[in-house]
Amino acid sequence: MGKKISGPFSEFFFNHRIIFLLVAILFLIIGSPFLDELFRYGIIPDILMTIIFILGIHAISRTKKAVYIALFLAFPMFLSVWSAYLLEDIELLVVGESFGAIFCGFLIALLVQFIFMQEKITKEVIYAAVVVYLLMAIMWSFLYFIMDYIHPNSFSFPEGHTKGIYPYLYFSFVTITTLGFGDVSPLTHKASSLVILEAVTGQIYLVVIVAWLVGMHVSRRSK
Repeated sequence: MGKKISGPFSEFFFNHRIIFLLVAILFLIIGSPFLDELFRYGIIPDILMTIIFILGIHAISRTKKAVYIALFLAFPMFLSVWSAYLLEDIELLVVGESFGAIFCGFLIALLVQFIFMQEKITKEVIYAAVVVYLLMAIMWSFLYFIMDYIHPNSFSFPEGHTKGIYPYLYFSFVTITTLGFGDVSPLTHKASSLVILEAVTGQIYLVVIVAWLVGMHVSRRSK
């Protein structure tokens, strides 16, 4: 995705930008709950989400236009997340989450375009396919957060659940993977329709991307 740049570290970071983004997302999912116990105010998820957005911008930096659009979408998210510690304005946070969802959608679209433009399957293509799947779950977690603000009590959560984006992130991954533990569930028709849409989209994506990757692999072996 783009030309190489000079410098050993810069070149390594540029050539492996998809894997860096993947590692950051996995760290948010797995490491965030453990690290968050060491700090107050739930700051770890916000730090990791900021890192993911920065690495996401770097991952799609094939053209200046894409970078400018990504920065335009990411900046309100950054502003709302970090100003919330001072202003405690939930409406500002919801606006930021809205831009976060749009940013994820934009990033997903460019990564999918990158995947289907490749003529052979490489590690970067595989990593990009995984990143798209994980970003879909992150995007829906923003949408669930917004839904619960616009229509309060749209979801049921266990008693004592933590505030912030992480409960919605957990529910989003449970939904997109169709695990359906039942500890969190939608309570309204609007929330249910959003949940159905995520589950269906996730399954369709897996079917399409796996079929395409297998088709590419078979096609290259037959040549």
